[in-house]
Amino acid sequence: MRTRRPRPPRWLHAWTATLYWKAAVFITVMCCLLASVLGILVHVLVDRQTQDRARHTALAELDRSKAVYVAGDPLDRNVSVSPPDLPAPLREMTVRRHERGTQLATHQGRPVMWAATPVAGGKVLALRLDYSEQAASLRGLDGAIIGSSAAAIALTLAAGLVSVSRITRRLHHTARVARRISTGDLDARVNDPRARRPDRAQDEAAAVATALDAMAASLQTRLHSEQRFTADVSHELRTPLAGLHSAAELLPPGRPAEMVRDRVRALRRLTEDLLEISRLDAQVESADLDIHQLGPLAERAVRATGTTTEVRVVADDQVETDRRRLERVLGNLVANAHKHGCPPVVVTVDAPVITVRDHGDGYPAYLLDQGPQRFRSQSGGSDAGKRTGHGLGLTIAAGQAHVLGATLRFANAPDGGAIAELHLPPTPEQRR
Repeated sequence: MRTRRPRPPRWLHAWTATLYWKAAVFITVMCCLLASVLGILVHVLVDRQTQDRARHTALAELDRSKAVYVAGDPLDRNVSVSPPDLPAPLREMTVRRHERGTQLATHQGRPVMWAATPVAGGKVLALRLDYSEQAASLRGLDGAIIGSSAAAIALTLAAGLVSVSRITRRLHHTARVARRISTGDLDARVNDPRARRPDRAQDEAAAVATALDAMAASLQTRLHSEQRFTADVSHELRTPLAGLHSAAELLPPGRPAEMVRDRVRALRRLTEDLLEISRLDAQVESADLDIHQLGPLAERAVRATGTTTEVRVVADDQVETDRRRLERVLGNLVANAHKHGCPPVVVTVDAPVITVRDHGDGYPAYLLDQGPQRFRSQSGGSDAGKRTGHGLGLTIAAGQAHVLGATLRFANAPDGGAIAELHLPPTPEQRR
């Protein structure tokens, strides 16, 4: 059985995922590494130079003491013949190889520099110099290196984070603008100061901001062109369609005439839907808000659809809304449930939420992920291969809900069926 590795805490993941903290960790690690390398290098060089000077001094003193010893004069206190505490490696060098040498060692808890040379009779003349002052100086140097390294790391980290924070602030601003564009606000722009000055060198953040602004401007231009085209085509179609409808009414009764009238009515509905979508896309629609009782309003909207739909009022209350637009939203949701779902279709009023549910195959995956899309069929399940609509009903419902300041959510019930929830905003009294 495979064991799963424990996942890091969410706060740690978020902490290490941001560029700011990644830069902080990187700067700190690199500064510590550089300070350690330089500190060790300075320590080794100074320690080696200090020991070399002490060795030269000890050997010079040893030569002078040897001359005194040969002359038979008394020796200094730090000079002795074959001392028992002489380090073994230094004793072996002088006795066996008859060479003089030095060694740094500890004597009675204090650092000393030993110097020894062979003398007549197989004896060893040894000199012991106190090394405490040099060791204390080296420790002071180590403390100074650590302190200066800590100060340098702090200053470098502060300067680095200030520089990185400027870039991250600009990137966060660019990300916020990108999110606004993704929600439909194509007027949003980054307007990075560096991008507005071509005489200055642009960094990566300015390049991203420039590209995002150019993309938003291009999308806005294309969207406006599409909106104008849709509105113009729909408007121009209304006149010939009115004439076609009048001509269809003059046809003699019969199956062919009824088929023509049905297609003309469908074409007129499609044209009106396109005009409504073009107005919603242009964001020129505004709600005529008033206070209404939600239960009776929902019942009237369902009756206007002419369908067999059950209305359940669980909790009724007053809402501030546009009656015509709310009826349009509910009418489209109910019509869509009957067209693409299966009965029974139930409308539940639990103020301020209205739920429309059918018992069919549910909404397709694309609609749950991306929302309604015009001219894309909602067919799913066993009817996945058939186009059964233009996809404008739910698109208009979502657009009108946005004008009302409401939230329209789509989901599939666990036991089957599609669910559309319309969350209406509270009244001014309820906000207080």
